[in-house]
Amino acid sequence: MFRLALLMYSFISATLAGIAIVIVLVAGYGTTMPIIYAAIAGFIAALPVAWLVAKKVASLS
Repeated sequence: MFRLALLMYSFISATLAGIAIVIVLVAGYGTTMPIIYAAIAGFIAALPVAWLVAKKVASLS
């Protein structure tokens, strides 16, 4: 299941980081550091999400 979680993480982390960056830009923070912080937050938030999604997918098989 770890390999499945890693595969899911690669997609989910990019998606969550992109969503966080768009939220930061819409909120009016267009400088470098808020964008970087949003990307890092997206990558960190993707860890448990990817694990939960992998667990659900593995239980279906």
